[in-house]
Amino acid sequence: MKSFLSGLLCLVLLNAHAQSAFLQVIHAVTKEPIVGAQIRLKDKIVGISDANGRFQTLNLPLKEELQITSMGFQSKSFAGNSMGNLIELEEQSKQLEQVVVTASKQVTTRVETPVAIHKINATLIQDTKPVLMAELINKVPGVVMLNYNNEQHGMGIRQPFGTSAYFLYLEDGLPLRPLGVFNHNALIETNIQGLNSIEVIKGPSSSLYGPEAVGGAINLITKRATGIPTFQIGQQMDQWGYQRTQFTAGAILSPKWSIMTGGYISRQRNSWASNSDFDKTSINVRLDYKIGKNTNLWGSFAYNDYFSQTGGNIDSTGFYSRTYQSPADFTYRSSFSSRLRLTLEHQWNEKQSTDVTVFYRDNSLGQNPAYSISWTSPNTTASGQENLNSFKSLGIMAQHKAQFDFLQSKLLTGIVLDRSPNDYWAYKINFNAILRADKKSVEKYTIKEYLPNTFLSNYSAVILNKAVYAQWDMNPLEKLRISLGGRFDQMAFDYTNFIDNSTGTKSYEKFSPKIGLTYEIASNLGIYGNFSKGFSPPALSAVFRARPASQVATSGEKFYLSIDPATFNNYELGGWASLMNHKLYVDVTAYRLEGFNELLNIKQADNTTDYVSAGQTLHEGIEYAIHFKPSSQFNFRVSGTNARHTFVDFILSNKSSDVLKNVNGKEMPQAPHFIGNFELTYKPNWLKGSRIAVEWQRIGPWFVNQVNTKQYADEGFLGAKGVSVLNIRMGYTYKAIQVFANILNVSNELYATAASRGNNSTDKTTFTPAAPRSVNAGIMFDLFQLNQLWKK
Repeated sequence: MKSFLSGLLCLVLLNAHAQSAFLQVIHAVTKEPIVGAQIRLKDKIVGISDANGRFQTLNLPLKEELQITSMGFQSKSFAGNSMGNLIELEEQSKQLEQVVVTASKQVTTRVETPVAIHKINATLIQDTKPVLMAELINKVPGVVMLNYNNEQHGMGIRQPFGTSAYFLYLEDGLPLRPLGVFNHNALIETNIQGLNSIEVIKGPSSSLYGPEAVGGAINLITKRATGIPTFQIGQQMDQWGYQRTQFTAGAILSPKWSIMTGGYISRQRNSWASNSDFDKTSINVRLDYKIGKNTNLWGSFAYNDYFSQTGGNIDSTGFYSRTYQSPADFTYRSSFSSRLRLTLEHQWNEKQSTDVTVFYRDNSLGQNPAYSISWTSPNTTASGQENLNSFKSLGIMAQHKAQFDFLQSKLLTGIVLDRSPNDYWAYKINFNAILRADKKSVEKYTIKEYLPNTFLSNYSAVILNKAVYAQWDMNPLEKLRISLGGRFDQMAFDYTNFIDNSTGTKSYEKFSPKIGLTYEIASNLGIYGNFSKGFSPPALSAVFRARPASQVATSGEKFYLSIDPATFNNYELGGWASLMNHKLYVDVTAYRLEGFNELLNIKQADNTTDYVSAGQTLHEGIEYAIHFKPSSQFNFRVSGTNARHTFVDFILSNKSSDVLKNVNGKEMPQAPHFIGNFELTYKPNWLKGSRIAVEWQRIGPWFVNQVNTKQYADEGFLGAKGVSVLNIRMGYTYKAIQVFANILNVSNELYATAASRGNNSTDKTTFTPAAPRSVNAGIMFDLFQLNQLWKK
């Protein structure tokens, strides 16, 4: 790694001296070139920037005022003789003018997009200086991403928060994992240091991205080469044994070649919680080559190597005493992933373009999971498992975009083909259980014996995912935009189940339509609505899991091959307004998401879970974002959601002897009524480069079981029940040096990011504890800028 960084630095510095005089426009934060920026003279376009952000031919008057503009950026005005060679544009803070790509896979503005979509831009990422992705994602209205420690997480977007596979994670529009492989932990295999921005689309987006994009889709957009040479390197650490060395570097090497890379090496030792050491190495590299005026070729490589001890949940004794002592000191999660893609982009003419991507994935996830430990009071023995899930993917994704004069319409069509051989095994482990005096909880587990020949699951499958999709956007009226879309998916797999030596083929097929519209009532006011359908087939690790003996007797099936995909109907209505001369922006969305055959968990008395395909669920809510920027110094942001998630038809048991047979009409567990994030940022004019932000994260109480007999409603900051946490972020940038500090959980609240229990009256609540007060500080240097300053 060190030799790689040294070589890249030399390359950047050498190429810095090869730059000739030119006029170039770049992003003020990321330093990426801005393509398609315009130089205007008296409303006349006199220059357009190329792929490197440069204006090739200029004949500008020296004394007249010129304006530099680009969609999504604040414009700048100059006299021709004071412009200089390098122009930096800042992103628009007003969300109405944000440029997004996720919803349509095409660059467009927020007001043209008839879905609930939110962009976390480069400026916000830069100011947050996050250690975890959750620190960014939680700023999005309607979204809660829970920190399960060491970059492990839970997610909730229009769904109860937890580990369900109803959220699709993408990198530059390509899913991190193939359909059929449980995707919950996919964000562990990403690189926060390599990100330019993040786009979150809420609600089903299966019509474009396919299955699993039900609650929402998160698209991680990686950094491109900077317009000027840069090499940043720095260090972050906290008082709990966390350290991270990170870097980004890139440059335009020639008119045809450019390179960008970013990554980090992190480790944690002897943290506040036991059994929580971890190591991670993560790096992204992107190389661009301009074949011709209208043809570009770019490739990227992502590498992630992760190992973490996993403390798991703790009981109430450990949680409320703040001992954070895991009863199991042997559990772990180990993840390795590498991704390679090559994309060819060609602009046929002003109205037609095509891009083709070939990709390869190599992934393995091994673990001895704490959540699999099965124990029933007052036994002195327990059982668990060790498992490994691995796959290799080879696929192609192609799409074509066309514009037509008819109704000012745009057509997007695409195909996806993904072949992913997948292997999985899980074998049994027996434990000794050392009990507390009351015999109702376990103080410590120790390994009694490994049983590598006693398989709980063991299969091999070749997954073949095929899809075709299309979206037609049109303007039948000047202020009315209509979007029609649909996608047909087929997920099929040939399998061998080594438990019973059965072989066969299973497939799931579904067409997912969407219709949406936006209407711009005025230049600062508009509404939108959409209807969409989504679906999500079960992951193979769930399909080939052995049923409990009681269910085998009832259903006659040893495994879950007969489980149907979950399907969803989404109805959405929203609007936006820009007020007070664009100082105040409001975005509101109401949604109703109907779920059928959701694959849900029932917590058993022995602390394990069983899968059940639910009859029907209902998810309803109102999401709202308020952004107020009274001046260049102050920025106030509010994001919130009021929602309710209920079982409409969900059978817990068909046994006549069981008292409770269904939970119809009850609320789903881990589904708070309110989620909010409030942040005030101050960037004083009297100290340029400095900032301070105060953030309040709020999650209301939630039921911890399906029968709604117990809630997690502990008091946090300001006495608010549920989760209530105050964070403070501050930083200062002076030329080539950045220093920063984040104080998380300022008031040192005791709170849980997850709390759950079974449905029996004798079951006990288990907690995933959040970190106590943490001070994370760091420093970053731009070595190229330091070199330039040294020469001066």
